[in-house]
Amino acid sequence: MILDAGFLISIDRSERAAHTFLAAATRSETVLHTTHPVVGQVWRNGPRQARLSAFLKTITIHPFEDGRPIGRLLAQTKTSDVVDAHLVITAIRLGHDILTGDPHDLTTLTAALGPAAPTVHAWP
Repeated sequence: MILDAGFLISIDRSERAAHTFLAAATRSETVLHTTHPVVGQVWRNGPRQARLSAFLKTITIHPFEDGRPIGRLLAQTKTSDVVDAHLVITAIRLGHDILTGDPHDLTTLTAALGPAAPTVHAWP
């Protein structure tokens, strides 16, 4: 499962829904991922983000790669959010679903991909 910024913010705020999701992910042995650009969206003050910092050490964080497919996806969908497009391209490459607080933007991107598109799950 690829995590978008909304979930990371919930972790940072120690929200109950995030703890419930993490418990379920652990029980089902779901491997969690995010991307460095998503971390960049939520990271503000390291010393005050101890929960987020600890959580990020437990998941895989993927670097910004795939510039050309990201650009093609943005052109195809006539959108401009590079972070969202990178998240979608990473999900495709890994074969994972996406968990996001903004499903509309991501489904705009995934709709252009047809059957290869990852499934987008709304958070919370």
